[in-house]
Amino acid sequence: MQILPVLDLLGGQVVRGVAGRREEYRPIVSRLCSSSAPLAIARAFRTQFGLDCLYLADLDAILRQLSEPRPSGSGAAPAISLYRALQDDSFTLWVDAGVRDAASARTIAKAGVDTIVAGLETLNGPETLRELVHNYGPERVVFSLDLKEGKPLAAPTWGSDDPQRIAETALGCGARRFLVLDLARVGVGGGTGTEALYTWLTKRWPELRVTAGGGIRSIDDIQRLAQFGVTSVLVASALHDGRITAADLSRL
Repeated sequence: MQILPVLDLLGGQVVRGVAGRREEYRPIVSRLCSSSAPLAIARAFRTQFGLDCLYLADLDAILRQLSEPRPSGSGAAPAISLYRALQDDSFTLWVDAGVRDAASARTIAKAGVDTIVAGLETLNGPETLRELVHNYGPERVVFSLDLKEGKPLAAPTWGSDDPQRIAETALGCGARRFLVLDLARVGVGGGTGTEALYTWLTKRWPELRVTAGGGIRSIDDIQRLAQFGVTSVLVASALHDGRITAADLSRL
């Protein structure tokens, strides 16, 4: 099981995500580090947990693509200089920067990030996903099945509001790495709530590499997800709050 600490980036600071209400996100207060600066938080993850592969949600870039309420002054181009600074410090990155089309993906790819996250919330549609997989290969692209309270955050071009049908469409586009992320579960410590979807995905397509995100409470949640065939998991609040420790991770 791979553990991916999350950096939710907004206005140049790491913020605490809560239930997908991005207009309410505030700079992180963490037991790990006295700063909310991205590089400081990343180094704390490495020093205290030995974790150097990070999931970076560039919320400014994501919000730039969306019409939902957002904090004053937010919504900007991808933070390419930060991606490079983290990589120069030997971190490996998965980056969600609100990819909408091939051009926006190209910007992220040129920054040299290891994994490009193609999120359902911002993608124009399945043809864009097909193009990304063709351009960068199924090993470099993760399709994020973005949900809110179990409902897909999908454009009409996906032709369905059923998570399973959208997953089948994404597979038909060549995606072989999936992230299932329910934004309503982020930061509230109530569990992922998507176990049935993980089970369906991994049983039907055992070759898929499935990542879980949102709502991880403890090491027990992670161990249970492994039983469903999940291969990696996004974690943020449980690390910052001390509910998951280095000793816990050593048991995986």
